[in-house]
Amino acid sequence: MAKASIGYALCASFCTFKRSLEQMEKLVDLGYDVIPVMSENAYSTDTRFGASKDFIDKIEKLTGKGVIHTVKDAEPVGPKKMFDLLVVAPCTGNTLAKLAAGITDTAVTMAVKSHLRIQRPVLLCAATNDGLGAAAQNIGRLLNTKHYYFVPMSQDDYAAKPNSLVAHFELLPECIKSALGGVQPQPVFG
Repeated sequence: MAKASIGYALCASFCTFKRSLEQMEKLVDLGYDVIPVMSENAYSTDTRFGASKDFIDKIEKLTGKGVIHTVKDAEPVGPKKMFDLLVVAPCTGNTLAKLAAGITDTAVTMAVKSHLRIQRPVLLCAATNDGLGAAAQNIGRLLNTKHYYFVPMSQDDYAAKPNSLVAHFELLPECIKSALGGVQPQPVFG
């Protein structure tokens, strides 16, 4: 039996790219058909965590597919039924807010909107410095919205960044199975 087709979107939480790409590689090794998507900022910004071209090259080599990185290229995701499930890892506070408000102005938010159009699951791997601040209301909204699921998350540095939440990326393979079965992995926070 063939494994599911996984859309794998990255937003611009550059400090979590290493963890995210480790999970992308694990999914490929597990036999999933992984199709990469990047927000325009993730696709084009060089940071102290690495050059965008290096990340793109690694992702395309790993998946064997070009990165979807424009709104135009992300629009057909739903109509073409490109994914069984769409993962957003990392999912920034900015993207959480846009998803909660229905804003589709990036490749990632358009991919999510298009994918939800055909009522398929979206699994969010939050990485936000304001998860227990301004982004908390958006997490709450999305937890109560059909077809959205979250990878369990916790504070990553409660002393220095008390509002920061980061998903446990290592749980992604297990959470994919849960989301494909329509179940929110528990505990959400821990």
